[in-house]
Amino acid sequence: MVRDNDMASTIVIFGASGDLTSRKLIPALFRLFQKKRLPEGTRIVGVSRSDFSDDQWRNQLGETTEKFLPASFTAEDWKQFCQHVYYRPGDITKADDFVALGDYLNELEGTACDRVYYLSTSPRLYESAITLMGQAGLADEATGTRRVIIEKPFGTDLASAEALNCSIHKSFNEHQIYRIDHYLGKETVQNLFALRFANTIFEPLWNRNYIDHVQITVAEEVVIGRRAGYYDTSGILRDMFQNHLLQLMMITAMEAPARYDANLVRDEKVKVLHSVRPMSGADFAKNTLRGQYQGYLQEDGVPAGSQTATFAALKLYIDNWRWKGVPFYLRSGKAMSCRTTQIVIQFRSPPHLLFPSGKTRTPEANQLVIQVQPAEGLQLYFQSKVPDTEMKTRTSHFDFLFQEAGPGGMPDAYQRLLMDAVNGDASLFARSDEVELAWSIIDPIINAWGSAAAPDLHVYEPGLWGPTESTEWMQGQKRSWFDVCPVI
Repeated sequence: MVRDNDMASTIVIFGASGDLTSRKLIPALFRLFQKKRLPEGTRIVGVSRSDFSDDQWRNQLGETTEKFLPASFTAEDWKQFCQHVYYRPGDITKADDFVALGDYLNELEGTACDRVYYLSTSPRLYESAITLMGQAGLADEATGTRRVIIEKPFGTDLASAEALNCSIHKSFNEHQIYRIDHYLGKETVQNLFALRFANTIFEPLWNRNYIDHVQITVAEEVVIGRRAGYYDTSGILRDMFQNHLLQLMMITAMEAPARYDANLVRDEKVKVLHSVRPMSGADFAKNTLRGQYQGYLQEDGVPAGSQTATFAALKLYIDNWRWKGVPFYLRSGKAMSCRTTQIVIQFRSPPHLLFPSGKTRTPEANQLVIQVQPAEGLQLYFQSKVPDTEMKTRTSHFDFLFQEAGPGGMPDAYQRLLMDAVNGDASLFARSDEVELAWSIIDPIINAWGSAAAPDLHVYEPGLWGPTESTEWMQGQKRSWFDVCPVI
């Protein structure tokens, strides 16, 4: 651990016996420890109802961390790291347990210390847990900073998000609240800032004059499996659009902040949401499309005749000077052809076809494809001449793979996000107004889909790119989806 002049930090993980803790949080913190990026004296305290001793929890985490980090794990590093790991049994529904936790942390720390609380628990417990934290004095910053990280989903609609924000603000101030979306911790998403604002070759073209449309796709191969209890009441819009897809859209479309500062970055993202054209009337049938994979109704726990969408495509417009008239196509689905998250910047076609008809095919317009996962990198498609021909053109591409550009491989998103929370950098975390604005865009679509005027629910075969109607929908607009699995 480094930076001896920094105040020590304690990271408290509520829901310490859960899957997220063992699969993501502890491995991320262990890698940060190995990279010497955690402040000197950092402690990690797990809290859950399970009855573990410190050593029992350390031993269990050692096994799971080795499983999830086979290439990085060493027994010697773990021996050093686990000395900073502690466990405290506690029930986050009981006020007395929070008071006892506060006494335990004060005794463990012994002096002034910063704290980060991570709520790796069921979302239904967020409000009561944070209320009890406030009542127990755990949000008080008299002896160091106090920050709370909250996992998605943050509410299930605008009303519940507003109520949750209001409740949390009674215990924590907005600057203490870190609403996490792991997509924003991915190197490729962060590289969008560098791509746009650290280069002069892209930004002048990043507008309605040169871009025909933007596609943002989050596709998953998996079916819902045993998640029917959550998924059938959520659906694809709540599960993926309100958070992941709108976040990616905001970063793609935002203006450059005056400087890289958390509030200024989030101000620009919020401006994008303010500019999204509201849907009404016939817009829901014209600009949205929904589907359900064949076999969803046979999944364990899915009610008979469920109309829950497992696929959705939306066409949104951002009505400002930069993007007026440029459609943003957002698409996501389960049981798709492959697992991929990608942003496609589709440039306009050349205004005049220079080469004679018959000597070349109609050239395809340029594309910039930003692969967010699993193959994190960039692909730039452009036209070039076929060698040893009169004047035939073909589509060529430049590829850039982020993993090849950095030592040690690509870090897990949670490494960056946990480190930012410890350091107090909220640039990649959602602000309360951002969350509420996102729900205000998605809520009307959810309501329209639940009404008598809902668009048809198209059934699609697993392993495809969604319903055939989605392809026809794009073709009707003289456009096509970028249905390519990542190959870089």
